[in-house]
Amino acid sequence: MPMSVNQSVPAIKIEQVHKHFGDLHVLKGIDLTINQGEFFALLGPNGAGKSTLINILAGLLKSTQGNIAIMGHNVVNDYQAARLNLGVVPQELVFDPFFNVREMLRFQAGYFGRGRENDAWVDEIIESLGLTDKAHTNMRKLSGGMKRRALIAQALVHKPPVIVLDEPTAGVDVELRQMLWEFIKKLNRDGHTIILTTHYLEEAEALCERVAMMKDGKIVALDTTTNLLSKLPGKNLRLQLGAATLPTSLLPMLKSGQNGVFTLALTDLNQIEFALSELRKANVNIEDMQLIEADLEDVFMSLVGGKSGGV
Repeated sequence: MPMSVNQSVPAIKIEQVHKHFGDLHVLKGIDLTINQGEFFALLGPNGAGKSTLINILAGLLKSTQGNIAIMGHNVVNDYQAARLNLGVVPQELVFDPFFNVREMLRFQAGYFGRGRENDAWVDEIIESLGLTDKAHTNMRKLSGGMKRRALIAQALVHKPPVIVLDEPTAGVDVELRQMLWEFIKKLNRDGHTIILTTHYLEEAEALCERVAMMKDGKIVALDTTTNLLSKLPGKNLRLQLGAATLPTSLLPMLKSGQNGVFTLALTDLNQIEFALSELRKANVNIEDMQLIEADLEDVFMSLVGGKSGGV
């Protein structure tokens, strides 16, 4: 059933948040407002501060300075209400080894004051995440992919309006990834706010309406996915050259290359003719060629460099 949403209160409001670990300044004044019902991506390379920010959001760490509110509830001064409104799926596979899946979910719901009246929701989560056959299996005996499903179920069991998914599809198979996204998209349609961190940038591009990119403890880009993509005018030329190598004159344009497939970064469409001319001069036969629009990975690399994911 769709959630009742009061749009006047942000799902998450982060104001001038700093975090120090001794002399290490990890978060350097984060300001971010995420509206209710958004599907939002938080991206950044290793060490950007994403997981630290999520841990502060969840109450596992305290900020050195600044304020965070979840659905209008301060995460420090009004911790219980803030936590009740948040579900977090962590990167790590952390679970209670003494219970089966259904028992674990019922205990988790109980921590938030939800009793047997919540059992129908527990059943829906179990079915939606493909855990029906494992409902009575001890958590220790589940495969890695099934443990990941159970952790997602655990984060959702108290029906939080705001859901944080911290690298939820890392190391899982394609079937689970597709099943997970169908379920999460349904939750978003029903009014849940989704915050996603992922190193699969195609996921963020396909799913998220807005994106924040972090680097060195700061937000370096914050915009709609469409606007971010439009700010990067370049295109990519993908060439399949078989056993041939790329002429040295084209190496300054080389973005990636392996197994005979080379991707050239273009800043001007006239460079296509230059590339083809250089290939003809070198007597290189082109087996296939594609002109590809810039994607979120290109934006990410131009702004922050490195790979997404991490702390």
